[in-house]
Amino acid sequence: MSIQKSIALRAKKRALRNRKKMTSRGSKLRVSIFRSLRHIGAQIVDDVKKHTVLSLSSYGMSFDGDKKSVARQVGIALGKQAVEQDIKDVFFDRGKYKYHGRIQAFVEGLRESGLQF
Repeated sequence: MSIQKSIALRAKKRALRNRKKMTSRGSKLRVSIFRSLRHIGAQIVDDVKKHTVLSLSSYGMSFDGDKKSVARQVGIALGKQAVEQDIKDVFFDRGKYKYHGRIQAFVEGLRESGLQF
């Protein structure tokens, strides 16, 4: 098996493992994240109503610093918007991404702004 296929297979297994855990979360809102090479985006989704409550990304926005600090700033901004709409308790869906680097900085930004996981 090639290295690229092996990496993709591991990512798919991680995503499936996380998907199994999500079924036990009940009716909590879910924070879903997307990471590209340059940008990061996230949305708060209500799975019961199948509706996106909030979304924010670094596309077209002027955040200063490296990619990790941009992820933290996006997390803080999304968290502030969520707290303004009385959303305080969510669970984090990291999908296929490992919990380190930009993903970890994003979650720390969410916690810093007052969201609870």
